[in-house]
Amino acid sequence: MSAPAAPETFPAGAQKATVAAGCFWGVEHMYRKAFDNKGLLDAKVGYIGGDSKSPSYRSVCSGRTGHAEALQVVFDPEKVTYRQLIEFFYKMHDPTTLNRQGPDTGTQYRSGIFFHNEEQEKIAKEITEKVNKEWWKGKVVTQVLPAGEWWDAEKYHQLYLDRNPGGYECPSHFLRKFPDLSE
Repeated sequence: MSAPAAPETFPAGAQKATVAAGCFWGVEHMYRKAFDNKGLLDAKVGYIGGDSKSPSYRSVCSGRTGHAEALQVVFDPEKVTYRQLIEFFYKMHDPTTLNRQGPDTGTQYRSGIFFHNEEQEKIAKEITEKVNKEWWKGKVVTQVLPAGEWWDAEKYHQLYLDRNPGGYECPSHFLRKFPDLSE
């Protein structure tokens, strides 16, 4: 069983961003590659958006807990903005498939942004609207919801693809090339 996230110490001004974009191994791997040494202070995989206490990987994969496999990052907004993290989210997965990423199916693989404050909610909804119009042509099914309780995934899931090179990566996790969003 996983435990609620322990309190952590980060520099003043650090913020959290939480996203779900399918199998969390690939999501974590892509964010770390893109933002390490560019404002990413921490990244961990876990579970959010469900209604059971102490979810485990097995219980989440059953589809009965309501949780999504997710990534939670802590970032320095002086080096990388929440907007940049959310735009990257929409470039690195397919937000048009309901409860699915590539061959991975189930509610745990849904596309979601879990905001931590009103400013994040505003930005997430604005970016979602723009990418739906400009990039994904009206097909986005991403949920934008308040971040509820976060549960760290089991230790063996953290940095999984770093420890298991060549391990499973969802084929829908790759960086798409889109034009800049309009202002």
